[in-house]
Amino acid sequence: VVAVLSTSHAFNHVSSSLVAGKSRLDLNNLRNKKHHHNSHAALTILPASIQSDDQMVSLSSHIPLSLQKRPSNVLSMEEIQPIFNFKSKSSGKDKVLNVTGIHHLVVILLTMPFWMAAMKITHWLGDTIEGFDDNRAKFDYTGKVWCRAYLSMTNSYPILEGDVDRLKVGPNGEMSEGACLFVANHASFLDIAVLCTVLDPVFKFIAKDSLKAFPGVGTQLVGGEHVLIDRTNKRSQLKTFKQAINYLKNGIPIMAFPEGARSPDGRLMEFKGGIFSMAVKAKVPIVPLSIANTHAVMPNLGFLPVQSGQRGELRVYVHDPIDIEGKSEEEISKEVREALLRELPADQHPLDDEFEANKAEKKELVRA
Repeated sequence: VVAVLSTSHAFNHVSSSLVAGKSRLDLNNLRNKKHHHNSHAALTILPASIQSDDQMVSLSSHIPLSLQKRPSNVLSMEEIQPIFNFKSKSSGKDKVLNVTGIHHLVVILLTMPFWMAAMKITHWLGDTIEGFDDNRAKFDYTGKVWCRAYLSMTNSYPILEGDVDRLKVGPNGEMSEGACLFVANHASFLDIAVLCTVLDPVFKFIAKDSLKAFPGVGTQLVGGEHVLIDRTNKRSQLKTFKQAINYLKNGIPIMAFPEGARSPDGRLMEFKGGIFSMAVKAKVPIVPLSIANTHAVMPNLGFLPVQSGQRGELRVYVHDPIDIEGKSEEEISKEVREALLRELPADQHPLDDEFEANKAEKKELVRA
């Protein structure tokens, strides 16, 4: 997925004008931008140590002591040292590119042609030779190889912790403990490459249908027969829901982001409805994956990563499976949320006042 970022303006949806010589952004301007997290978004540009005491105290009761003591890996603008600033014509958002980003760009441009060629060859073999590539497992593996090579060459290979044995695979790439619904927090464009790197089993993403138009990622999603959702079409949503359930019933895991979108500041957002019902329908467990610090390595303002994953401490924690039998979707959602938060750093936890305000707003809408 990160490869698409480098091939111009694809995955970032950026139609930008390049302006050299401006080494800093106006932080006050960033703080004043209005969106879902507008009152806190600018905080993620700054180290947690200079966030207000009130905001940090409001988080402390929900975060394990070991995580509270970890300093934030988010860089200040001074530490990022941008060389170029990009202005998105569609959203008006600022993007930056620094020395680290240029390193990533070079690696992507040098390696992506091999990935594209491998996909084309593997797809042709799968279409030509019967039984050569059931479920497009070999086709998808080309993307995993590219992601692992890319992250290795940029010193960004993630640390994998937790129930890692669950990710062991059999001779045909199937999970040794059966299919499951993988769910993870979504804090950065980098999450996809990280997940493809750590997940050995054959699996299918649930992704936006619009992504199929982009080179690289679109080829992978369409050719790999992943679950693509058109959010504007209810019939399409029902079709993809059934497709995902069929994959699960046939032993193929599904990978989904219950937030339904990428967090603008790295903090865990509220979950969208419907994701967990797939696991209930297919009678498979849910395995939460906490992705830590991708928001620090490739923040929302970064056109490409602004620091290496090694420096930013990229980390994926595999939680114990959550049994869904006899539980409501609300109960499952609560368990998944609590699991994800247990292994996320403090600056990826929602601020209490924001989370409570969102819940109160939903209750008012229900009453109305």
